[in-house]
Amino acid sequence: MGVSLNPSTILSGQGIDVSSLVQQIISEQSGQLTVWQEQQTTLATQEGLLEGQENNLTNLQTAVAALASPTGALTAQAATSSNTGVLTAAAGNTAVTATHQIVVTNLATAGTLYTDPIAAGANTSFLASGQTTGAIQLQVGGSGGTTHDIAITQGSNDTLTTLAAYINTQSTANSWGVTASVVSDTSGSRLALFSQSTGSGGALSLASNSNTTLAFDTPVGGTDAALTVDGVPFSSSSNTVTGAIQGVTLSLLGQSTSSDPVQLTVTPDTNQIANAVNNFVSAYNSVVSTINTQYVVDPTGATPAPPLESDLSLRSLQSSMLTDASYAVSVPGWPNSNGDASETVNLASMGINMNNDGTLTVGSNAAGQTFADFLAANPAAVQSFFQNASATGFANHFNTDLTNLTDATQGPLNVDLAQDQAEGQDLTSTITNFQTQLTAQTAALTSQYDSVNASLQAYPLLLQEMTETLATLGSSTSSSGATVNSGPTLTSGL
Repeated sequence: MGVSLNPSTILSGQGIDVSSLVQQIISEQSGQLTVWQEQQTTLATQEGLLEGQENNLTNLQTAVAALASPTGALTAQAATSSNTGVLTAAAGNTAVTATHQIVVTNLATAGTLYTDPIAAGANTSFLASGQTTGAIQLQVGGSGGTTHDIAITQGSNDTLTTLAAYINTQSTANSWGVTASVVSDTSGSRLALFSQSTGSGGALSLASNSNTTLAFDTPVGGTDAALTVDGVPFSSSSNTVTGAIQGVTLSLLGQSTSSDPVQLTVTPDTNQIANAVNNFVSAYNSVVSTINTQYVVDPTGATPAPPLESDLSLRSLQSSMLTDASYAVSVPGWPNSNGDASETVNLASMGINMNNDGTLTVGSNAAGQTFADFLAANPAAVQSFFQNASATGFANHFNTDLTNLTDATQGPLNVDLAQDQAEGQDLTSTITNFQTQLTAQTAALTSQYDSVNASLQAYPLLLQEMTETLATLGSSTSSSGATVNSGPTLTSGL
């Protein structure tokens, strides 16, 4: 549509609306800008969807990799104690399914050494009468352990308070592994020494004591833990025991008897396995459900087509997901088989079924077993389905495919995303350049029409001046004395 002006208005001295006029002219030329901006919005929407789907794929790969890992959830073991007051245990992936009988006869203890109370209190000198110096020799680690000489000096460390501080300083600086403190009750104050480690290596004893009034009681503690596992004796300096059972860490908490041993059962950790499978199903469904949203058809045609409906990579991804989820594996000794050496099975064989929309549901298999029941009865079969030594298991195969699909440069969604981003950058540059041109053109047109407007606004005054001048030049007087205007007449009409 062209730009129109009202002659009667512009010649009346009102001039023209320069801003509105320039805007009309620019609008006539900026239609393409709207097209580009719409394309830019579409690309941004597609990029957001592709990035979201790529994130879903990455989450799926993480879930599948956990099922494919030989040290992942499928190989996790759980250790269950029949008496958690005596011991608890944690099993690693190298633990072997078995049941063990354990008797804990002794716990590992830290060494303790303390003095008789000093009735006068913790701040009274304990040096013998008339003595200004003394010495104590502390032994750590039993009779064959390391000795530490503690020199006592009057006014420096000859009270329980100052001696405790001195010992702590020396222990920290020289790695004695001993902590000193002062404990008090109604009978007075005592110096108490504690080993920082358990077992015989932390046993404390007094090797010598000269020129002091301190009387040390018989040391206590500093013993190793003692236990038997299936009749085999073990000792440990710590109540955390490793090595007694392959892949299992025991935490000793109390004592038991041979007549009432603790039964420790090591079995596959079905909770971890079930969680890993459920994580996979959830991540898979997120990918497939998101793809499905791009293929929703409105038979009325009232709803615009989804942004990625024509994306061929997305259709290829959908096909890959359905193919991977249908992958079958030959598993030797599969439960409920007909005695064959191996049977070809898929997810549905364990109770993980595919719905009409391609998503998965954890339910029951053809024999009526829920996945939870099947797993509880056949954990080894579940592991063999998902992973095996030849890397042909369900998770092995799926993980390989996902590695290709999520490749940063070759993955189909990442390729599409890179193309969209490149197109978006080109559009941004085109739009920026075009807007720069429009800005320059707007400035030029504004300047041009400002000048025209100034002339139009001055037109009535100029017309009046010319009319008055012409009237004066063309006037005369008649015989009767009247003035007769015989000159030309100007009008403002066009």
